[in-house]
Amino acid sequence: MLLPRRSPSLRARLALLATGTAAILLIPLAVVVHVLVRDLVADRIWDRSLDTATHVAAQIRDGRLRNPIPTGGNDIDLIEVTGPDGRVVAESAAARTLPRLSPLRPAPDREVTQTTACSPAGHDCLYVTVLRVSPGPGSDLVYAGRAAPAILNTPFTLPALLLAALLLTALAGWTAYKVTGRALRPVEAIRSELAEITERNPGGRVPEPPGDDEFSRLAQAANDALSRLDTTIQRQRQFAADASHELLTPIAGIRAQLESARLHPEDTPEAVCAALRDTERLEAIVADLLLLARIPTVPETAREEVDLSHLVVTEIERRSERLPTHLHNTPGVTVRGLRRHLARVVANLLDNAERHALTVVCVRVARTEDAAVLCVRNDGRPIPEADRERIFERFYRTDAARSRDRGGTGLGLAIAREVVEAHGGSIRVEDVTDGEPGVRFVISLPLAPSAADDPAADGADPCGDPSGDTQS
Repeated sequence: MLLPRRSPSLRARLALLATGTAAILLIPLAVVVHVLVRDLVADRIWDRSLDTATHVAAQIRDGRLRNPIPTGGNDIDLIEVTGPDGRVVAESAAARTLPRLSPLRPAPDREVTQTTACSPAGHDCLYVTVLRVSPGPGSDLVYAGRAAPAILNTPFTLPALLLAALLLTALAGWTAYKVTGRALRPVEAIRSELAEITERNPGGRVPEPPGDDEFSRLAQAANDALSRLDTTIQRQRQFAADASHELLTPIAGIRAQLESARLHPEDTPEAVCAALRDTERLEAIVADLLLLARIPTVPETAREEVDLSHLVVTEIERRSERLPTHLHNTPGVTVRGLRRHLARVVANLLDNAERHALTVVCVRVARTEDAAVLCVRNDGRPIPEADRERIFERFYRTDAARSRDRGGTGLGLAIAREVVEAHGGSIRVEDVTDGEPGVRFVISLPLAPSAADDPAADGADPCGDPSGDTQS
């Protein structure tokens, strides 16, 4: 059985990348430097030997040639002058120790010839320039040159450069490994801290490096995600506790009624009625919990264009023997969504308004340039600023006992917010400051594409006090 190979760490991969890049650059560079240096040194020898030969040729033409020939103080110390017959006429002191600088005799039409003469073993090479003093075959020849310098005469120059390139490559890899390890140290600290965070300890946070580089922003993003996760876990735990309590209450009531019916058979009809009421409440809570679980899973293809104005009218007309409801409706306000979910939002807001209103409920459907607006207002007690976000939490009640007695499950506003946000909208609660005091819930939903092309309403406040409201 083949085991999966473990992938090298990022630190190792970066070090290998740096090593490979350095090798690709430095090794060819060493070869190029070797060739260029040899060419430059050889060109310098050729130029100086040509200058020396030209100076000696001028002395021959002026009849000032001396023997031994002076070298002039430069590094061209091998000078030799031969006659037309090849016999040496004059030479420098250093050239006397050598038999001949070069056996080469250039053609009569070549004024300057450059050559290299080496021993049979390939060592001790001479770089020689041959200059014809005058045109024609009977001219004297001047030989000027020098022994090859060590950089040209040794075979170890290129291997030394290659060795230096390899050492620099290894140094680049080692440096990249160390620097990468130092740079990735915050990532390792973040990883080790994340490994310690579990569902039993969701409040841990990763260390944030100083500065504003990528690692510090990564740590900040990780801490933000951990904070949101911690908040979600706490909410889920609180929701589980609240749901258990809310479910246990009707279950305990049903059990109590059944026990009473068993102990007191004459009270069985009343016990059955009470058990049915608790069963209905239990069924309502379970249905609302299932709806909350299904809201995020509704596919986009299940949505359709919904006339919000008609939906609100239908829901108000369906409600009987409730508080008076004043409706100001703008026809043709269309949104895209799931009809039954939007109807549930309207019903929940109306239930909430009637539960807390003193005398009247006001409903207004309007539109802005790009949004449909639904306002549900009641003249009950204002909601404290601290509770305006908490009322949308599941099972939260500002007055738990009264709300439970009046039939609420504690999930109505939570369902409304989940549905509205799933449709790309927003919901908020605000105090009424125009006219009688009260509370107003405002929902904003994106208009359907077909409705967005229609002319928008005027710039007035969509939830302002209407004139000429109709009463239901």
